[in-house]
Amino acid sequence: FAASGQLGYNDLSEETDPKVSALIANTFADGTIGALLSVSYSERNIRDEGASTVRWDNSNDFGSYQGDAAAPELDEINEGFRPRLPRYDSYDHTLERTGVAGALQFLPSDSTEINVDMLYAKLDAQRNERFMQGILNNNAIAADMNVTSYTLDNTNTVTAAAFENAVVRSENRMDELSTEFTQFTLSGTHEFSDRLRLNGMVGSAESEFDNPIQTTIVAEKTGLDFSYDYSGGNRENPQLVFDSAVQELDGWDTNSVRLRPLSATNSFDSVEFDLEYDLNDSITLKGGVNFKTYEFETFEARRSTEGDGGGIVLDSDTMMAHNSGLGSNNPWAIPDLDTIASTYDIYSNSGPFAVSFENRLADNYSAEEETTGIFAQMVFDTQWGDVPVRGDLGVRHVTTDQSSSAWFTLEGDPVLRTVEHDYSETLPSINLVFEPIEDVLIRASYAEVMARAGLASIRPNVSFSASGGNRSISSGNPQLEPTRAKNIDLGVEMYFDDESMLSFAVFRKDIESHVQTLRETRLFTDTDYPVAAAIAACEAGPGYGEASGCNENVEWDVTSPLNGPGGPLYGFEVSYQQPFTFLPEFWNNFGFIGNFTYVKAQMDYLNAAGEIQATRDLLGLSEDTTSATLYYEDDALSARVSMVDRSGYLDNAVGRNNNDREGTNGTINVDASIAYQINDNVEISLEGLNLTDEVDDKWVDYNGNRLSYYHSTGRQFYLGVQYKY
Repeated sequence: FAASGQLGYNDLSEETDPKVSALIANTFADGTIGALLSVSYSERNIRDEGASTVRWDNSNDFGSYQGDAAAPELDEINEGFRPRLPRYDSYDHTLERTGVAGALQFLPSDSTEINVDMLYAKLDAQRNERFMQGILNNNAIAADMNVTSYTLDNTNTVTAAAFENAVVRSENRMDELSTEFTQFTLSGTHEFSDRLRLNGMVGSAESEFDNPIQTTIVAEKTGLDFSYDYSGGNRENPQLVFDSAVQELDGWDTNSVRLRPLSATNSFDSVEFDLEYDLNDSITLKGGVNFKTYEFETFEARRSTEGDGGGIVLDSDTMMAHNSGLGSNNPWAIPDLDTIASTYDIYSNSGPFAVSFENRLADNYSAEEETTGIFAQMVFDTQWGDVPVRGDLGVRHVTTDQSSSAWFTLEGDPVLRTVEHDYSETLPSINLVFEPIEDVLIRASYAEVMARAGLASIRPNVSFSASGGNRSISSGNPQLEPTRAKNIDLGVEMYFDDESMLSFAVFRKDIESHVQTLRETRLFTDTDYPVAAAIAACEAGPGYGEASGCNENVEWDVTSPLNGPGGPLYGFEVSYQQPFTFLPEFWNNFGFIGNFTYVKAQMDYLNAAGEIQATRDLLGLSEDTTSATLYYEDDALSARVSMVDRSGYLDNAVGRNNNDREGTNGTINVDASIAYQINDNVEISLEGLNLTDEVDDKWVDYNGNRLSYYHSTGRQFYLGVQYKY
């Protein structure tokens, strides 16, 4: 039996959170039956706050500079990049997790073992997002604004500017979310003889996600003063100064009311069997078959026209103060969602608040994937002369059958379209380990691998959306082939003392087919899509319509997945670990673990015509990653402090809104923990996570490094106790 409890504290949310777990296990019937049960429960309150811009753009021309519509400075600012939606962001996220795991193990004979494993998990969460933002991404709004001052740097970035007659919006969004996961697995082994064994497994898992309430209400005031400043050191502390009217509860208009309930179901079934035969003391032959089925279905509903306020009046009764602590205009006035819901019955699904999947057919789709694989493998452990050698040699053949269904519009009518696709792969691999000198290992391997595209990427439809200043066209590609690669690895490991190791490895992956996302910013009229689709999306979008500047003659963000040509990935890794046993007493209880990894990978990214538009880093890949841990261990006390330094990486190889690319700046995370063993049964511990309060810092444009998203979640601490029997 074991039990543990922790009490967490976050210095940003200033909330305390409990976490408890317990496990009990035993054997029965002379050890032929074993049972295990574990349960866990935790709560977490997260505050996530900072600033964002929803990217930068050089479109949407302002009307005048210091009152002069013909001022030459106006051309300079209108050609420069400005934040589309400079805003403060304040998120609060509460989570409640429950988990249960059970296992039964049977040994009906010395040659047979049967296992039954069950998992259940439930996550309930509520997420609140509040924004106070200036609106600079709408040409109809920008044309009425007067620029009173600005600063332009050498990357054509308007790092600071002040405006008169601006539009300011206060946004409050609330999500109720739940995810329920269940899994059941039956597995077993049987030995027919000392040399022949059978392994088998049957498993099923299902995840049900439900987001019944996703509500956003946007309040708007016009004719206000507004300024932003991202220059110099203000990247970490941007200065957004709003008119004092944003603090007043009266005088707001309802810009939009968004009701977007959605859900998704994932199910996964798997069956596999394999045989093992010991050909002799050195060689084992293996072979088997597996069959897997994965199904995915998603649902989303919306109001017919989100820009319609539904008769909601925003005043001192339906607005509330929110003190985020951000900026100089606290507290902000934001829509009071609870009061609005009870006053206007917005969840009645009737009248102006009726929602239907027919208003968002493009986001209601499903997919199914069936895979069948067979493999054969030889495992060996022998000697070549005086050199011990072990490893395996194998090949796997996999066939994949996909079917995806989605709605699209044909001659004005919705039609459910189903597309099928299949492919097969033969994937050889070999792994070798040599020990030419005692405690020195040389590892070498070669493998051909594949990774299938996500099922959301293969939906056979196109979605048009105009929402919150974003105009987007996104589509799936039901004919996507998997990402394919050939991997080569070579490494040396030296175990020079107890718990001590030094290793060096080099690797290369030739990525032959790369699933990538095509991103372009284009006039809608330059696409092959019907103009009617743009008009319909503009009219349905919140706060939009033909008169507000949303139409087929302005730029839209176009995204779609495709198979790119890939490229090479290569790098090396160095690892070192050693306790300081060579030092005098006390100091010999310390030790060190360190690692450095260098990876380089450049892919060719294509445009809609299939031409290479950029050769840039693989998305999400940091070139340098360094980790280091200093620890102390004795009979009762253990402590460690760890650091991970990760360099920046790309999020999008081709940027949007005329920026060349998008990425995330590097991070340095520091964590520490200490534990004390009171006796054989009880241990107390203290953990500190993200001690340097590292932020999530995203940018757009490589040269401009323009702030896109800069958020902090604070430092997290846990005080815990563990009991074992």
